[in-house]
Amino acid sequence: MSTATVNPRRWWALAVLAAAQFMVIMDTSIIGVALPKMQEELGFSQGELQWVFNAYVIVFGGLLLLGGRLSDLVGARKIFVSGWAIMIAGSIVAAAAQTAWVEIVGRAVQGVGGALIAPSAMTLLMMLFMHDPRELGKAMALYGAAAPAGGTAGVFLGGVFTEWAWWQLCFVIYVPIGLATLAATKLLPKVESRRGSVDVIGAVAVTAGLALGVFAVVRAPEVGWGATATVLELIGAVVLIGLFFVIQKSIREPLMPLSVWRVPRLGSANLAMTLLGAAWIPMWYFLNLYLQQVLGYGAFASGAALLPMTVLLMIFMTAITARLMGKFGAKPLIGIGLLVLAAGLVWLAAVEPTGTFLVDVLPASLVAALGMSLAYIPTMMTAMSGAPQEQAGLASGIVNTTYNVGSALGLAALTAVAMSQGAAQLGNLPKLTEGFSAAFVGAAIIAAVGGIITLLVMKSDKAVAAEAAAAPAAAPQGDKVSA
Repeated sequence: MSTATVNPRRWWALAVLAAAQFMVIMDTSIIGVALPKMQEELGFSQGELQWVFNAYVIVFGGLLLLGGRLSDLVGARKIFVSGWAIMIAGSIVAAAAQTAWVEIVGRAVQGVGGALIAPSAMTLLMMLFMHDPRELGKAMALYGAAAPAGGTAGVFLGGVFTEWAWWQLCFVIYVPIGLATLAATKLLPKVESRRGSVDVIGAVAVTAGLALGVFAVVRAPEVGWGATATVLELIGAVVLIGLFFVIQKSIREPLMPLSVWRVPRLGSANLAMTLLGAAWIPMWYFLNLYLQQVLGYGAFASGAALLPMTVLLMIFMTAITARLMGKFGAKPLIGIGLLVLAAGLVWLAAVEPTGTFLVDVLPASLVAALGMSLAYIPTMMTAMSGAPQEQAGLASGIVNTTYNVGSALGLAALTAVAMSQGAAQLGNLPKLTEGFSAAFVGAAIIAAVGGIITLLVMKSDKAVAAEAAAAPAAAPQGDKVSA
C-alpha cells in the first residue's frame, strides 16, 4: 500500500477503537463490586445473581460471530456505530431497572452492543494499519493494553460509584462515553458494504442453546439434576447447539465455516481458552462476594482489594508475557499459566470466615492473576496464528466466543456447587465461606485439567513450524484436523 493511501488520522482513530475495547471489557468488571447492592435493591436470590454477569457474556459470546459477519457485509464502521447505539440503550435500561428481570434484559441488550462493537473495531484496526507490519504490531499492543486497563478501571469505578454514589452509575457512565464515541466515529475509515447472506438462524440457535444450557445448570440445584425440566432443558441446549453445527455445514455462507478447525492448534487453544474462562471468571465473581458478604467490606474497599490483582494483570500482559512467549513459546506458558492459576485457586479455597485480606486474599489472588496473565495472551495468539489472512477475523471471533462461553458455563456450574455447599445461606458466615471455598476448589480443578491437557496435547511452536515446512510434501494429509 502506498503512503498516499495511508490514513493520516489513523492514530486518532486507534484512540477511538481502544476506548471502545476499554469500555467493552470494563462492562464485565464494573458490576462485580456492585452485585451485593444490586441483589439487595432488585431482589435477586443468591443463585440468580450470576445472571447480571451471564446475561451479558452469553449474548456477547453467542453473537460475536454474527457481529463479525455483519461487519464484513454491512461495513465495519456502520456496525461499530450500531453497536454503540445498542450499548447506550441497554445501559439506560439497566440503570433504570427496578426489578431483577428488567436488569437482566438491560444486560443482555448491552451484550448485543458489545458483540457488534468488538469484531467491527478489530476489522477497522486492521484496515488502518495493515500497510505496515511494525505499525500494526504497535497498534495491536496499544489496543490489547486497553483490555486490562478497562478491567482495572471497572473494579475501581464500580467501588467508587456503589460506595459513595449509586450503583446505577456503573451503567449511566456508558451513555456520555458512548455519545462521545459516536461523535468521534468520523475519524474511522468508511467501509463499503458488499453482497452476501447473514446466517441469522445459526446465530439464534447457538445463542439460545448456550442460554438454555446455562439456565438448566443454574436451576438444577433447586429442581434437581434428574428432574424432567432439567433433563429437557439440557437436551434442548444440545439440540440447538447441534443444529448450529448442522446449519454451518449445510449453508453456503456460514458464520463459522467448519474448515477453520483445520488450522493448527485452533482446537487445543480454544479448549484452553474455554477452561481458562471457566476458572477465572468464577474466581473473580466469588471473591467479590467473599470480600463483601463474609469479610464485611464495603463496595469501594472490595474494589480496592482487587486492584493489586488487576494491576499485576495489566503489567504482565502488556510488558512481560510477550517477551516470555518469544523465548519459550506459547505451549509452556499456557500450560504453566493454567497450573499457576489452579495453585492460586487452591490457596483461595483455604479462606476462613474470620479471614483477613492480607493473609487470605492478597497473596492467593496475586498467584491466580499471575497464572491468568501467563496463559491468556499466548492462548489468544495461538488460536489466531495459524489462520490464513481471510480467516483471521473468524479465528479471533471463535476464541473470544469460547472464552465467554466457558465463563458463563463455568460460573453457572460453580454457582450450583457453591449453593449446594451453603452459599445460599446469607448471614451464616461459616456456611457462606464453605460454599465459596467449594467454588474455588471447582475452579482450581478446571484450571488444572486445562493445564495438563495443554501440556499433553497442544503441539509446540517448533512442531507446527516443521509441519508447515513439510506441508507441500504431505499434501494428502492436509485435511486432518490438528490437535
